[in-house]
Amino acid sequence: MAVVAGLTRRPLEQVSGLLRRRFHRTAPAALQVTVREAINQGMDEELERDEKVFLLGEEVAQYDGAYKVSRGLWKKYGDKRIIDTPISEMGFAGIAVGAAMAGLRPICEFMTFNFSMQAIDQVINSAAKTYYMSGVAAQHSQCFAAWYGHCPGLKVVSPWSSEDAKGLIKSAIRDNNPVVVLENELMYGVPFELPPEAQSKDFLIPIGKAKIERQGTHVTIVSHSRPVSHCLEAATVLSKEGIECEVINMRTIRPMDIETIEASVMKTSHLVTVEGGWPQFGVGAEICARIMEGPAFNFLDAPVVRVTGADVPMPYAKVLEDNSVPQVKDIIFAIKKTLNM
Repeated sequence: MAVVAGLTRRPLEQVSGLLRRRFHRTAPAALQVTVREAINQGMDEELERDEKVFLLGEEVAQYDGAYKVSRGLWKKYGDKRIIDTPISEMGFAGIAVGAAMAGLRPICEFMTFNFSMQAIDQVINSAAKTYYMSGVAAQHSQCFAAWYGHCPGLKVVSPWSSEDAKGLIKSAIRDNNPVVVLENELMYGVPFELPPEAQSKDFLIPIGKAKIERQGTHVTIVSHSRPVSHCLEAATVLSKEGIECEVINMRTIRPMDIETIEASVMKTSHLVTVEGGWPQFGVGAEICARIMEGPAFNFLDAPVVRVTGADVPMPYAKVLEDNSVPQVKDIIFAIKKTLNM
């Protein structure tokens, strides 16, 4: 019956029905391209589009790159735009930064990115800060705790007081491992009482052990180096409002004394971290992760609050610099936030 019904339609109706049918269209086959070829293609297209673009690096020209990423570009664009450099990452990275400042668009290739550490000053202190700076302070007032603390094989200590400084430097000297001592230049002239035991020639502070500078029951504050002073000052202010803060001086960044922090959080059920470094991937972020992964997480009554430096290159002007690092008021605000006050 269905066939008969179809045959009894008028010719025009049959044509319109045919037009309404949906035909399956085969999608064009995806092109298989290696990552090497894709990068090469991208650079080639940009070199062709803009004469200000050029490529420099070790063996990027006649040898076509160590991994052949720049294959064929030297033959196409010549010596002026595809430039082989000496094995001096600091040198040619600086050339790239300077060229970019002059209006060109350099592609700076390291033979392997592991070699980029040879040029880290150019990448961080020149390239990253250029738009923000006015010509000074590129290498000043930075916190490198998270940078060095990230690296296996290093021990990293960050003293706050005179007691910390003496005990940790002596322990670092005696340690058979490489130890990075992060001394805050603003603390050099600050006087502290040195207890009798610290005056001994045999006085040492064990690396990897934090110190509770102030006992408290309502909130745990974890910090290191100069911000410890601000934390203690904030704790004194808040004690007048009935808030008792437990202040932990980390002393060591790596290996981190997470046990002391966990024990305090289990007691106070609140945590605030304070550091002078930038917020992304910082010491406070690592503490948050450790707490979340460990037994103390179930004791928290509120999310952890981080107090960090501003997410900008450190400015040179004193007023701007003061407002780019944690102040007492910032710590007080964070504590009241986690306590929902």
